[in-house]
Amino acid sequence: MVASGTFGYGEEYADFLDLTQLGAVVVKGISLAPRPGNPPPRLVETAAGMINAIGLENVGVDVFLESKLPYLRDRHVPVIVNIFGNTLEEYAELAARLDGVPGIVALEINISCPNVKSGGMIFGTDPAMAARVVDAVRRSTTLPLITKLTPNVTHIGEIARAAVGAGSDMLSCINTVAAMAVDIFTRRPKLANIFGGLSGPAVKPIALRCTYEVLQAVDCPVIGIGGIATATDALEFLLLGARAVQVGTANFIQPAVTAEILRGMELFLRVQKLQSVEEYIGTLDRQCLFPFAEIACGMTDLP
Repeated sequence: MVASGTFGYGEEYADFLDLTQLGAVVVKGISLAPRPGNPPPRLVETAAGMINAIGLENVGVDVFLESKLPYLRDRHVPVIVNIFGNTLEEYAELAARLDGVPGIVALEINISCPNVKSGGMIFGTDPAMAARVVDAVRRSTTLPLITKLTPNVTHIGEIARAAVGAGSDMLSCINTVAAMAVDIFTRRPKLANIFGGLSGPAVKPIALRCTYEVLQAVDCPVIGIGGIATATDALEFLLLGARAVQVGTANFIQPAVTAEILRGMELFLRVQKLQSVEEYIGTLDRQCLFPFAEIACGMTDLP
């Protein structure tokens, strides 16, 4: 899949790859009313990724249904709509508006955006609040629900259990990591919002750790997100047990990167003589390849 906020509404990338190759397009986050987002500057490149403070700018649900969704639906591309609100009622109303709409195969509940002043990550850092949001959405739609988790918590497994207990069918993790950047010459923050969300290769180790913790905490399909730019990156998440992955920041660097990742994964499976990716998912051997800790503690000798 492609991650929300990194692929527009799908049509923007149609000149670069066959969208039907994707498992799904997760569209830019949608709210009830249009949002202008945060003031610029809203993007900062980092040494291994970028920090964004877009602020969930979007066209609103009415324009999305009238002008954006038909393009993907007419091309038979599965659409997952990322939804967010400032209140429980907004989440519920939005879910109800999208329920039963042809072309939409699932909803991804955004309770994890770190660069908005209300809603967003506020709901995703407390298990009770996360459960209330999921429950409100669950009561408003029959669509499969994916809850997108934030890494900006102490125990992500607790949030995962709360979301699943309230009715989430799947989980996606992670959203961006709270971050900031400053300019030593102007002595000011580089983002107008001051804080933003770090994404790209820098967050992959964090995303892998969070995905692993979530997989240990719940028994439901998990979608891995964070720093995926190559087939190797994607396979690492599948090795942990993730059932799918989303590619985000890499789309900005190489618009056809998802097609390249798919080809690389297919080649890997052939080299490994595997008939299906199912034979690879969740096959991590948790025994460390090399006993670094024991050697460091003097408990064993070097081979």
